[in-house]
Amino acid sequence: MTPDPTTVTRPATPLAAPGAADAATPDAGADAVARGEPTRGRFASETVPRHLARGAVGFGALAGALALLPFAGPASLLLAPVGLVALRGCPMCWAIGLVETVSAGRLRRSCTDGSCKLTSAGRH
Repeated sequence: MTPDPTTVTRPATPLAAPGAADAATPDAGADAVARGEPTRGRFASETVPRHLARGAVGFGALAGALALLPFAGPASLLLAPVGLVALRGCPMCWAIGLVETVSAGRLRRSCTDGSCKLTSAGRH
């Protein structure tokens, strides 16, 4: 008998490396919300000033890499990877992280009957 092509089967065990942390699972954030802890996104920093400092270093290094090109030659391009690491990949990733950092602990997602909505953390 051939399997039905529309049926999706899942393995009984997750495809994670042995000893992988449970924090990588999608339910880890739900557990933190259940305990009343604020959750942060993947790109968020601990605090807004720390995130802004990362942005200053990242954007400064990228701008410096281009601005110093006529004076230092191709060696100035060594600043570009420093900027990309500080921005965690790209300027858009940094911007998403800024929004996540500012909103961490201020917004709550509540899902009931298949419908989810965002509410302020102060109101329940």
